[in-house]
Amino acid sequence: MRIFIFLFILLNAFTGLGQYHFSGQVSKENEGRVIYLSLIEDYRKSSRIYLDQIIQKTLVDSLGYFQFEGNNLLADNRVYQLHLDGCSDELKANHFLGQCDNSESVLFIANNKDTLQFPTSFENQALCTITSTNSKSSIFLDIDALKEEMIFEFMDYTSESSTSLNSKKWFNILQDFAEKSDEPLAELYIYDFLSDRKNETHDYYMVDLESNTYYSKLWIRLLNKYPNASFTKQYENEHRADKLIIEKESKDGNNLPISYFAYLLLGLLILQSGYHVIKNRKRKIDKLAPKILTSQELKIFDAMRKGKTNKEIASSLFISLSTVKTHINSIYKKLNLESRKDIE
Repeated sequence: MRIFIFLFILLNAFTGLGQYHFSGQVSKENEGRVIYLSLIEDYRKSSRIYLDQIIQKTLVDSLGYFQFEGNNLLADNRVYQLHLDGCSDELKANHFLGQCDNSESVLFIANNKDTLQFPTSFENQALCTITSTNSKSSIFLDIDALKEEMIFEFMDYTSESSTSLNSKKWFNILQDFAEKSDEPLAELYIYDFLSDRKNETHDYYMVDLESNTYYSKLWIRLLNKYPNASFTKQYENEHRADKLIIEKESKDGNNLPISYFAYLLLGLLILQSGYHVIKNRKRKIDKLAPKILTSQELKIFDAMRKGKTNKEIASSLFISLSTVKTHINSIYKKLNLESRKDIE
């Protein structure tokens, strides 16, 4: 414990230099395992690890310690995830699909100047306690605690009338907590939970959306604090699409089919949101490539961007076709790409 206090004070001294320091401890049995640091820009993709969200990785040392540091994060608050890979090598592919029961993760809020500690708790649990220079960092842990209370209460009273009353009660509790947090990122985390079509909360969310001004006000708060963020545009599109569905159902009568036009508009909004996500991803790849690719790989990467074939690349660089393919495989691996379409 004294070591953590000393490290926290020491690392805190560097926060004014525009550098982040994320460190912590897990059980020694995790020695040599990988911990990933991911940036979560799509609030619908926070439940598991995604290859396109990983920005760094490190290994747990022999004492169970790990650390991330640098100055390449965004200056504004963003949602990040630490994910401890508990899978064996044979199961690693399944791990990335969220199917490894031995993995652990935690979501938190941070920026480029923050110092965070993730100590092992008194129950020897890893990644469930956060000490931070950022007062917003651990807010997701508080929200998760509220969600657990909500779930237990719904399990105790399962009648239709109780479900309706509990829905109204807990929507108010969660939305009130989110608004008072003064952090729209926390509100998006709750919105994702309440509006998720896979959750039992979705039906009441559509009812609540019809008359509750909270959702429109959240959009305004996002525009004020994160005007250029992709998740702000994503929320705008989803909010507008759901409102259109409600308006159409209201005109046609309850439970009547939604018109082809409404579905088409919803599809266009989703495509627009997907376009912004892909565009932002390609910008990240452009920034990352010069830092981690070799000079030869960078030449091949630029040629692929211009749409050149493998034969054309081999001819222009005076190397064999098999060498080009080897370099391309290395580029895919380093940049977490799946195909040539991710580059062109």
